[in-house]
Amino acid sequence: MDPGLRRVVISDRLHPQQRLEPSLLQIITNRPDDVRAFAAEPGRTMVCKPVASPVLIEDGQLKSVYTQRLRPSDLEDLAGIDTTAHLFQAWVDKDHEVRLTVVGERMFAATIHAGSDAAHDDWRSDYGELTYSTTAVPEHVAAGMRRLMDRLQLRYGAADFIVGPDGWTFLEVNPCGQWDWIQGNTGLPIAEAIADELQGVS
Repeated sequence: MDPGLRRVVISDRLHPQQRLEPSLLQIITNRPDDVRAFAAEPGRTMVCKPVASPVLIEDGQLKSVYTQRLRPSDLEDLAGIDTTAHLFQAWVDKDHEVRLTVVGERMFAATIHAGSDAAHDDWRSDYGELTYSTTAVPEHVAAGMRRLMDRLQLRYGAADFIVGPDGWTFLEVNPCGQWDWIQGNTGLPIAEAIADELQGVS
């Protein structure tokens, strides 16, 4: 495992003879048995979140699907799981989160502090209860992100981290993640960095 991005392990659909490693932090699967095995880790609380866009149309209405913390009763009926891929993550205790926007070789880190229970589970669900500040990126995290961006051949990415008792925990990186609201709330010069990157300015 890359020491710069610790605890980052993703499992896709498993073959029947494979077993989930207890250290996994997230799985993407459409097999109910995988979900049950992932949930069986002692003391584990887990969440389910959309793999793609969190917006859908149901009964003619536009709805948003946010990260949901799952209860044991939610696992009793997993009908429908096999219809498509689902993303499950282990719940990680947190003080706050960080949106790390990477543009070329530059990194812009903003803390996101949740002021409500809903925002604590998923800050997208309650923007009005969020506060922001800029923060420094630990060198081992920055080094790990550079290696990840190189491996994925990305020049832009919006990465999300949880910051808690165990330090920074990587969740995911979005190659088309939003950035304007971060710049508006923190003053981080992300737009200028994107313009420089597009023009080949170092």
